[in-house]
Amino acid sequence: MSLSQHYIMFARYNAWANGRIYDAAAALRDEDYRADRGAFFGSVHRTLNHLLVTDRIWMVRLAQQGTAPDRLDAILHERLNELRTAREAEDRRITAWIESLAEADLGAIVQYRPVSNPKPVAQSLSSALAHLFNHQTHHRGQIHGLLTAIAGKGAAPSLDLILFQREQGIG
Repeated sequence: MSLSQHYIMFARYNAWANGRIYDAAAALRDEDYRADRGAFFGSVHRTLNHLLVTDRIWMVRLAQQGTAPDRLDAILHERLNELRTAREAEDRRITAWIESLAEADLGAIVQYRPVSNPKPVAQSLSSALAHLFNHQTHHRGQIHGLLTAIAGKGAAPSLDLILFQREQGIG
């Protein structure tokens, strides 16, 4: 598998895992969905918003596409169904952009200023993409823990990459 194929797989996995986590979040009572449970962004709701915020920030940086908030804790959508619609659109946009990249594009150097510390940063596109997908996995893991704490062990779906690979026939 080439590096570009690897990132295409991760973009598709990301959309798949997001769909599963949103399905589980939709099963929560609204007060549980919004309750501050001590995660880094507090609640399932705030963490899902954070993931959409950061993906938009990264797409502005990397693909020069769209607009993004200037705060990592911005709430883009108050209603879960609207947040999910925006998430699905963002996942389609990320996947389409990743699929448009050539292998040689991944070595390009991108320059940007982080929201949390506006010192200039330069890194390869490949390295930035690794962070983008790892960041999603990190916070989905927090949501997974919150779902388990709120509604029990069966409330959180499997998000294992290997499950996605098996379902998709990726060897």
